[in-house]
Amino acid sequence: MSLRISAYLKLLGQATQAGGTALAALWTFPSMLLSAFLVAWGAEAAQFLISQGLALAILAWLQTLPEFAVEAVIAWEAGRNPERAHLAIANLTGAIRLLLGLGWPMIYFVFAFFGRRQGDPPLPPIKLQPEHAVEVIGLVPPLLYFGVIVWKQSINWIDAVVLLLLYIGYLLVLLRNPPHNVEELADAPRASQWAYRQRGWRRPAAIGALFGGGGFLLYVTAHPFLESMLAVAATLGISQFVLVQWVAPFLSEFPEKVSAFLWARRVTHAPMALMNMVSSNINQWTVLAAMIPLVFGYSHYHHTGTWADFHFDTSQRLEITLTLLQTGLGLVVLANMEFSWFDATALFVLWLVQFLVPHLREEVSLAYALWIVILLVGFVVKGRALLAPKYFWQTVTQKRSAGTT
Repeated sequence: MSLRISAYLKLLGQATQAGGTALAALWTFPSMLLSAFLVAWGAEAAQFLISQGLALAILAWLQTLPEFAVEAVIAWEAGRNPERAHLAIANLTGAIRLLLGLGWPMIYFVFAFFGRRQGDPPLPPIKLQPEHAVEVIGLVPPLLYFGVIVWKQSINWIDAVVLLLLYIGYLLVLLRNPPHNVEELADAPRASQWAYRQRGWRRPAAIGALFGGGGFLLYVTAHPFLESMLAVAATLGISQFVLVQWVAPFLSEFPEKVSAFLWARRVTHAPMALMNMVSSNINQWTVLAAMIPLVFGYSHYHHTGTWADFHFDTSQRLEITLTLLQTGLGLVVLANMEFSWFDATALFVLWLVQFLVPHLREEVSLAYALWIVILLVGFVVKGRALLAPKYFWQTVTQKRSAGTT
């Protein structure tokens, strides 16, 4: 374990020997693509056995394995050396902001581009289905609880337990949504159709094989893929903080972006692509965040004999606040179950500003907060009931449906 951690730390720190390592991209990049295809096919087949939201939650788990590995290594080292704690926050917030600021807009513009090629009107909104309200409202509890964490400027094992319970509650609500109607199977890729059309026990086995095969390939490929890409980035003179906050999360989220691109380009599956990202956001705000104090505390105990809470300073507090406001804006934007070209453009521009001009984080935070207020006031003035809470409540109160098989 210690050797593995040392290897990761060298990778995330200096990673100066890029020559032979960079050559690994010749096989790791295609392997990552294949793994993304396999788990995406598995999710499309699984949505006819379980709810689409639960299938996407499984998919998000598999896709974020590299991200969890990187975050665990950074938190472990921070437990030994608290001066490195800021890197754990940087990786967490960078991963979340990348999905929202880059991933969500990418989905919209891929959807709009391919929709236009098919003869659709220019720049239509992505319209979510009622079942997607669970993912949208699922963002609310962890964001509210993180407000408490920001206020006390620390996260401990109790916070970790609360965040994990919130994620379990989210999964339980997803169970209440029925599977998709099998008549929609004709729109799925052939691999997904093949898996679902197996008889008896072979059907879940085939779907599990797609998930399992993609997950295994992702597991064995993730480390050399990250190693090759980060080594090259380090030799280009990219700072350690930027490497940890932006480059590492971008690479570890690569499978998510591939599956989202594949669904967005099919136009009709753009809502599924967007919910893939939202499901990952919920995963990050709960399970990934919960892992930090647990790994940090255990590492500190392992090296000093005492357990320690994870504390963060004013600068890291600003990073988390900025990320909270960005996610809060994403939540409000989706509150009426639509995602428009203006939403996508503004999210991307604000993310780009904070990426290119880091010292403007406070100004960008204010912009996020102001936009949230404007949208909320607009909802009140228009006097229309928000669709996401309405559909979420219907899901919670409905009787469990078995779906069509």
